[in-house]
Amino acid sequence: MIKLSSLGIGKSAVIREFEKDDIHIKLMEMGCVPGEYVKIEKIAPLGDPISIIVAGYNLSLRKTEADFIWVEEVEVTTAK
Repeated sequence: MIKLSSLGIGKSAVIREFEKDDIHIKLMEMGCVPGEYVKIEKIAPLGDPISIIVAGYNLSLRKTEADFIWVEEVEVTTAK
């Protein structure tokens, strides 16, 4: 497992768990729940914020918020 903030642009992952902190409640309210797929859409030039797709919508997170989310990277294949 790696931190969401470590994923590169275009990479996908499944949320597995959170660091123990009160911010996990805020993240869950925004759709970042364990088992949900996320994809990194954009990363600002200085690395903050990070734009992700989660639960069918775009969400911008601060790098410090993304540091609290542990994910497992997955390979996304497209059907032809």
